[in-house]
Amino acid sequence: MAKKWKITVDRDLCIGAASCVALAMKTFALDSENKAVVLEGEGDPPELIKLAAESCPTKAIILVDEETGEQEYP
Repeated sequence: MAKKWKITVDRDLCIGAASCVALAMKTFALDSENKAVVLEGEGDPPELIKLAAESCPTKAIILVDEETGEQEYP
């Protein structure tokens, strides 16, 4: 079964590097302040979302397992 995460972006940590957008453009975008936001909808495969989170230089992307409620990244 595919992983489902609750994805949040810590806007105080986000510096707009856009590595998340480059890797998972169905899941992340930059807003008018050049900060990452999570897009609504299906998004990208879980592996790509995890890669995108890991690519963030400031670890601003937080992944929480929707089933267990455990934070999986960072």
